[in-house]
Amino acid sequence: MPTVITKEQEFAKLIKDNQGLIIKISRLYTNSLEDEEDLFQEIVLQLWRSYDTFKGGSKISTWMYRVALNTAITLFRKKTRSPKTDELMDFHYNDYLEDDEEKQQQITLLYKVIKMLPKVERAIVMMYLDDLPYRDISENLGISEVNARVKMNRLKKRLKELMEKHA
Repeated sequence: MPTVITKEQEFAKLIKDNQGLIIKISRLYTNSLEDEEDLFQEIVLQLWRSYDTFKGGSKISTWMYRVALNTAITLFRKKTRSPKTDELMDFHYNDYLEDDEEKQQQITLLYKVIKMLPKVERAIVMMYLDDLPYRDISENLGISEVNARVKMNRLKKRLKELMEKHA
């Protein structure tokens, strides 16, 4: 007898499989652990709310990036709005963090210098670090593929300078 997977179980697996994407966006678009946790929760909430509308016209990761980036960029402009999280299972930010302290310090430095970039450039770097093809990066941000490549080449030089300066 085949096991029936519920929509909630399917969604929970999707979040678990793509947790890195959500954590990266949460870190890059906030300045405190509390805000990171709040943004993580809000992204999961927005993904849940729009889960039924995903039609498969793009890769699931492309859809998740769009939802997560839009949420990150607009959330803290609307601080007065209080999200209703009772629709979701309990997803906790700390359950998804790296355990290796040295690696965590390197990641923290990388996030620190990436946060010095404007918001769109942060998104380009994040997607590049996730090995997304330039086609997907350009599609997510609404820029041309050539523009995404040029921006990333410039950003590599800028990040190298910032890493050396703040190491």
